[in-house]
Amino acid sequence: MHRGAQRTRLSYIHTLGALIAFFGGIFALHAQDRPSITLSSNATSIWEAGVAQGFTKGTFDLNLSGGAGIGVEILGGRHAHDWGMGSLEFGWIVSQTRGQEHWYRGNWEVLMEAFGGAQYHPSDAYFVGGGPHLRYDFAPGHGLVPFAEFGAGLTSTTIRDGDLSTPFEFNLSAGIGLHAFVSDNVALTFQCRLIHMSNAGIDVPNQGVNTVNLIFGATWFF
Repeated sequence: MHRGAQRTRLSYIHTLGALIAFFGGIFALHAQDRPSITLSSNATSIWEAGVAQGFTKGTFDLNLSGGAGIGVEILGGRHAHDWGMGSLEFGWIVSQTRGQEHWYRGNWEVLMEAFGGAQYHPSDAYFVGGGPHLRYDFAPGHGLVPFAEFGAGLTSTTIRDGDLSTPFEFNLSAGIGLHAFVSDNVALTFQCRLIHMSNAGIDVPNQGVNTVNLIFGATWFF
């Protein structure tokens, strides 16, 4: 990639990072002043004590999201791969609230994800995949619930471009996100996630594909 294009891409990434930090600050300030969400009788079971004070063990959630991936040339990748994608996640809270009275108070969650999308740079291609994720949902005590997660799985793809060589690839992901609750059990969900694809040396080339994905959607807890 030419230096000018690299500088442009870095500028995009820096701008997106600044926007994430800016809106994160707005959410934090908003959370300090916002009134508590009133729980209705049919939604109290998803919380141990109150909104964002920890989920009840056994709670399920369903998320539908979409967004864009910005390619980054790291971990051996030769090209920046840009795409649009959508995902469907089903989650299960598997622990009671941990770390009571500590900043890291929260719950462990196991999720299964199915995703798919289309690459538009440096060539047209598709990908579909999925796999399990492990997530930690923090419990700050207001209507904003941050989380961190990582996962792995399998992907079918036509992406090549000198970075991939097989129709089936492994995927690894790690990211952070935020649930902004708009009702007792419905939240707008924002995620920033790094996705890596490679075939673990099964065939060459195996430089790998890496993207920073900004994803937005809605989550229903039940």
